[in-house]
Amino acid sequence: MNSECGMRKAEWKAVTLGDIMATKSGSVDPSKFTEEVFDLYSIPAFDRGEPEIVAGSEIGSAKQVVEPGDVLLSKIVPHIRRSWVVGKERGRRIIASGEWIVFRNERASPDYLRQVLVGDPFHTQFMNTVAGVGGSLLRARPAHVARIVIPLPPLAEQRRIAEVLDRAEALRAKRRAALAQLDSLTQSLFLDLFGEAHKESKHPQLVLDECAEVVSGIAKGRKLDGKKKVEAPYLRVANVQAGFLNLSEIKTIEALPSEVAELSLKPGDVVLTEGGDHDKLGRGAMWSGEIEGCIHQNHVFRVRPNQSQLLPRFFHEFLQTPAPRAYFLRCAKRTTNLASINMTQLRALPVLLPPISLQREFARRVTAVEALKTAHRASLAELDALFATLQHRAFRGEL
Repeated sequence: MNSECGMRKAEWKAVTLGDIMATKSGSVDPSKFTEEVFDLYSIPAFDRGEPEIVAGSEIGSAKQVVEPGDVLLSKIVPHIRRSWVVGKERGRRIIASGEWIVFRNERASPDYLRQVLVGDPFHTQFMNTVAGVGGSLLRARPAHVARIVIPLPPLAEQRRIAEVLDRAEALRAKRRAALAQLDSLTQSLFLDLFGEAHKESKHPQLVLDECAEVVSGIAKGRKLDGKKKVEAPYLRVANVQAGFLNLSEIKTIEALPSEVAELSLKPGDVVLTEGGDHDKLGRGAMWSGEIEGCIHQNHVFRVRPNQSQLLPRFFHEFLQTPAPRAYFLRCAKRTTNLASINMTQLRALPVLLPPISLQREFARRVTAVEALKTAHRASLAELDALFATLQHRAFRGEL
């Protein structure tokens, strides 16, 4: 087997991406063809999974002309891995946003190239080509991307590698879809018991400060010279996602023993993010005691509900509904692409407060759903690790 791999690897070549970029795609101004309907490969269309079908009169800027089999790589918001193979012709001209870098070469299998462009080895180099001030203003620079070298085996081997990776990727997609369905089930349970929190409700409301303790955390980089201090694990904004915690990387911070005693998270605490990019504004998740002595930084708020009034599980799910999101967006301090809330605003958050018996029933049902979600997340983590290993081996000629 090793000798067979070695023989195959001997036929591999290394090419710079500039050698396979489409240099003569051409462009078109769809607004000059108002009655014509186009297939438009835009960035939003990628996120929806299919190209837009749109009339020229509705397109306000010039676009690239692309062909079936072209491989697109998004240069905008480059930390999100977006690569797309242009599909079959459907009787309309095919165009693409200028935010895509286009690759076209008969030596490169489109499916193989797409896998390379979303793989870890390439992505590390790709992020080194980025310029901009942050958020949606970050862009990869095509001239720098063109200098990245990738492995290019014979076409038959490219297709074999792509088939293996596509199968593994499909398994990951199914697991993510299952998780999304479970998330929808939790939201359905909430609506079934409490109605839509952003509309008029038969249940009373209190501001958060009346039914929970809200505190901020500690800042990084403080001077603690001469004071007794300890290293404590702490939550950063990156650890707090919308509805769950990502604890794959936990960092430590210097803190006073009294701060650790005061700020250590307890099971049932709910942590929320202060802000950053708009998607980070007021994200919340429940802490279940995963790490002993864990505290939080000042960009993460801790909410400790008064459980005679407000159950943590209910409050956690309430935060995923439209009402808190709308509140945070209304009162947030905004700058270009950034938004943040302060502790005063969080304490004033209107909170739906159903009877505690109803909250308990909801918590009982959701706990069962969460057990399933935990199992699915563990399975997805295993699949992600397997996929990363397959990628590594595939692009080294060891698959």
